[in-house]
Amino acid sequence: MGRPVLSHFLTLSHSYPRFTPSLVRGHFPVKYMKTTGFVSPSRRPIRFRCFCSVSVSDSEPLVPQSPPTTVKKRIVSGVQPTGSIHLGNYLGAIKNWILLQNSYDTLFFIVDLHAITLPYDAQQLSKATRDTAAIYLACGVDTSKASVFVQSHVRAHVELMWLLSSATPIGWLNRMIQFKEKSRKAGDENVAVALLTYPVLMASDILLYQSDFVPVGEDQKQHLELTRELAERVNFLYGGRKWKKLGGRGGTIFKVPEPLIPPAGARVMSLTDGLSKMSKSAPSDQSRINLLDSKDVIANKIKRCKTDSFIGLEFDNPERPESNNLLSIYQLMSGKTKEEVAQECENMNWGTFKILLTDALIDHLQPIQVHSGYAVVIEQQPVTGGLTLATLQSS
Repeated sequence: MGRPVLSHFLTLSHSYPRFTPSLVRGHFPVKYMKTTGFVSPSRRPIRFRCFCSVSVSDSEPLVPQSPPTTVKKRIVSGVQPTGSIHLGNYLGAIKNWILLQNSYDTLFFIVDLHAITLPYDAQQLSKATRDTAAIYLACGVDTSKASVFVQSHVRAHVELMWLLSSATPIGWLNRMIQFKEKSRKAGDENVAVALLTYPVLMASDILLYQSDFVPVGEDQKQHLELTRELAERVNFLYGGRKWKKLGGRGGTIFKVPEPLIPPAGARVMSLTDGLSKMSKSAPSDQSRINLLDSKDVIANKIKRCKTDSFIGLEFDNPERPESNNLLSIYQLMSGKTKEEVAQECENMNWGTFKILLTDALIDHLQPIQVHSGYAVVIEQQPVTGGLTLATLQSS
């Protein structure tokens, strides 16, 4: 069984690209590109160009490429297009992307295949995918620096997932905490197999692009650890001499990615419970600040958010999780240091602080809300190729 599976890994490695921003921006000659069509969950065909080694004729010599002076490390990250993008998504992921895109080879995508592990409406998912792309751009993701695409438009994600599934012990998936929690709440009859196996798809998302780092929150570290273990397992089972004998380059098949956990904002907590993570799936909208919430809605949510009866405000007191959470949000919204915020707010009462926090949130989110009032048109570029979120039209 091992040899046929290895041959599939070899075929996949030759047939699909390792996407780079330079590829999407058209730095490869057009004659080395192959056009392929895909269908998204919304069944809308999307065409894009990708660099594929199999499209190069044996009689056609490759143009020598001079090695770059510095090779940037690669980062892959994505957000599900379900529900509204909230402050936790923004501070925990998207806001950090803006800094990362200047120093790394970055690929940011909308993980719509992960969104169908639970019941969904195809039309709503299609709209949410476009809206999420618009928020990416409104938040500052620059498509001249980062590759932006939709997960389902690249079929190699699910093809590699199937191959990785053949090498994944079921016990590894059964120990995933999130699956245990959701299956216990919903019951076995209401939980799809995809909810169990989606960590393998996440591993495929990462390993497909030979990622060096993956920005993750604390709650996603277990899934990334599964990705690392799976990469090491495949390298052990099928790498080295085995791969070389079948025509591969030998050595390791996949890079083993490292977690990249931001020092602040990696885990934004609920407004109604300082011990629970801010989440799209929380039943009460009061628990989160959505990026597109109006000024009045933001003010009302902050006014009603849970606090405590202690005097003054402080960071890092385990008995005051709400104080630590709200101060951390203010720190990130205002751009001040932790020390500056601690000194400014140590003798402040909750009423005064809530006004300060509300103003900081509104001022920070207003530019995002203005720019996200546009609909994204996904176009195929005739020369450069790539899934390019290039054109914004007033919605």
